[in-house]
Amino acid sequence: FSVSSNQSHRSRASKVRQHVHCDSCYSRRCRARVEASVCCAVIPCRLHCGALFHLCKEEDHLLLCPTVRVPCLNAGFGCPVQLPRSSQAAHLRVCPASVLCCTMDWLRWPTDDTNPHSNIALQENVLKENEEGQGEALDFAMALVDQSDLYGRLKMRPLYPELVEDEEEEEVKEEKKEETATGGCFLFFSLISLLWTPIRLHTSISAGNSSCVNNVEETEQNRGGPVLGKEKLNLLEMMFSMERGACAVAQANLDNPKQNAVPGEMAQDKDTDKDGESCLPPDTSRSGHAPWQEGVLERLRQDLTPQEYNMYVVHHGRMLLNFGQIAACTPREKDFVYGSLEPIPVQTLRSFKVPDSYHYRQRVNLYDTTARAQSEPRGVDTSDLGVSEEAWFSDEAAATLLGYAEEEVMGHKISVSKGADGLYVDVGTQTHSFRSAPFKRKTTLAEVMVDRPQRLQLQLQAESVNSRHSRASCVFTFLCGHTFHRREFATHFRNVHSDIQTCLSGWFEQRCPLSYLGCTYSQRRFQPSTHKATVTYNQQLRTFNLRPTVVASLGDASQPQKERGGRTGGGEDSLSSLPYEVLCHMATFLDGLSLSQLALVSRLMRQVCSSLLQERGMVTLRWERKTYSHGGAKWRAKPVWEFSRLFSSVDSWHMSDIPPISAHLKVCPYYETSVHREPVPLPSMSDKQSCSQERMSLVNLFTGNR
Repeated sequence: FSVSSNQSHRSRASKVRQHVHCDSCYSRRCRARVEASVCCAVIPCRLHCGALFHLCKEEDHLLLCPTVRVPCLNAGFGCPVQLPRSSQAAHLRVCPASVLCCTMDWLRWPTDDTNPHSNIALQENVLKENEEGQGEALDFAMALVDQSDLYGRLKMRPLYPELVEDEEEEEVKEEKKEETATGGCFLFFSLISLLWTPIRLHTSISAGNSSCVNNVEETEQNRGGPVLGKEKLNLLEMMFSMERGACAVAQANLDNPKQNAVPGEMAQDKDTDKDGESCLPPDTSRSGHAPWQEGVLERLRQDLTPQEYNMYVVHHGRMLLNFGQIAACTPREKDFVYGSLEPIPVQTLRSFKVPDSYHYRQRVNLYDTTARAQSEPRGVDTSDLGVSEEAWFSDEAAATLLGYAEEEVMGHKISVSKGADGLYVDVGTQTHSFRSAPFKRKTTLAEVMVDRPQRLQLQLQAESVNSRHSRASCVFTFLCGHTFHRREFATHFRNVHSDIQTCLSGWFEQRCPLSYLGCTYSQRRFQPSTHKATVTYNQQLRTFNLRPTVVASLGDASQPQKERGGRTGGGEDSLSSLPYEVLCHMATFLDGLSLSQLALVSRLMRQVCSSLLQERGMVTLRWERKTYSHGGAKWRAKPVWEFSRLFSSVDSWHMSDIPPISAHLKVCPYYETSVHREPVPLPSMSDKQSCSQERMSLVNLFTGNR
């Protein structure tokens, strides 16, 4: 929609003029006579919405007209559609910016090596088959992805603070990098110290000739720092204009400003006037009013009035605390009456218990030397065990997972101090020796295990999140996190989470009953009822997928084409030779996951898939951090078009045509039958041989009691 300049000018002019009749007229059949400043003509809507109104109300009508083309309600989230106002509600169902993020979460705990019924042997055998490329189970592939996500979140510093490098060394390195990046920060602070001179001294210096500024620039060039011109000096001078202005206003409001004048300032002004010709920068390290200068508070008490002094402390109190000019209000060691005596902090929240050390009977042994056990100091070590030094190193992954699991289940770390009573505290110690120690402050477990052989440390079975383990606090909680269009979210949650993931272990994918011994056989019992396909898991995309089962005849027919393409060396597929329109029509039958993978094949396929982004894709905002050359940073959001990770919708599932699991037990290598050939007598047979009494029955038992 576009309005001509004449219409807009006329609407603005009519809006300025006050029409007495038009302000209160709402009739479609208004017959009022057109008069200046009273009434204007009645016109229909130019967009043919059917509305009739006075000419002066045309601009107001455009704000409500249902046929005006306006941006989508999600225009701020990346939707570029322009549509009539009456179609905004219906468009939200198909709007590419109407996206939802899946918040399905689950728990996956570390494996317990001490549990004899754990699947440690199974996990090791499945990992060997995965490395050999023989196949991959769904639960194992999903557990590996969760483990890589968990390793990236677990930090080493909370569990092993004693094995982390000192902060001072890292801070010195970072400060050196910042100094080299900024370059010449010392010049900035030196100029600030020049500006923080007394008011009259600063005025006399700034009133000098321009040769003083040139001399300052020459001195800074000799120092090797960056050259600051007159404009930058003026900019630095404006930084403290508010503080100087407040002091000047307070001084001007005094009744007798001449009496408050300090002789030292007058003498200082004369000195600066004399030295203006030489234009040498004065030494203000012991005479300025900057918060970092030595003895600034004593000079302020002499040079300023009490009102100005209080105002200075209010505005610059934080800087005075940082530079140690004034002491903080918090109590220190010297403030206590009894010297180094400090209050004992609370060690526990448990109910108070009377200290056992107050009982006389338990304290008698402390004073009776005859009742004490004989003891002597001796040095002991573990050399008699005959173990090499390499055996004492612990696995970083196992120890870290155990520490975080202990903190989640028990609510505290392994080596946590516990108050026994009011006097005694049980201090727990736990020592660790790792090959990769010491760690940096921001080191994660993923960085430590980057060069180690892959091993599954988590359980294959996932659990649902309960009220005890919240997603915010538990580190073993995993989130789906995929983004889908509003119309696709219900299908994703039903097929992926309800049908596959929650029923994965034992129902959707069934393992051998002897899997706890190490058998890796598994079978997927279900497939879509409409077509033959196999459910797989993509570790790169972290989502499930449907792989169609190719008929053997079609697979044999495609072999000559592959051989023909391999001989020519072009590597083109048969689809690339089809017309562009045919490819676009074929792409409309694919799901979002297939389209996202087809776009990675070639440039032609990327163009084909990009033509369906407006109809089948979705747009989201991706935030990126942009760092500027001067050191500042800013976050910016840009719209990103992509396809969702949703496979074809499956309305119903049916059992696959595979043999039952009992057929595998006949050939399972872990199934060992125990055949007993020698006869074993039953307990009743042994009783007959040893005792000749009549065998008791229930009838005889009840009749005998009578």
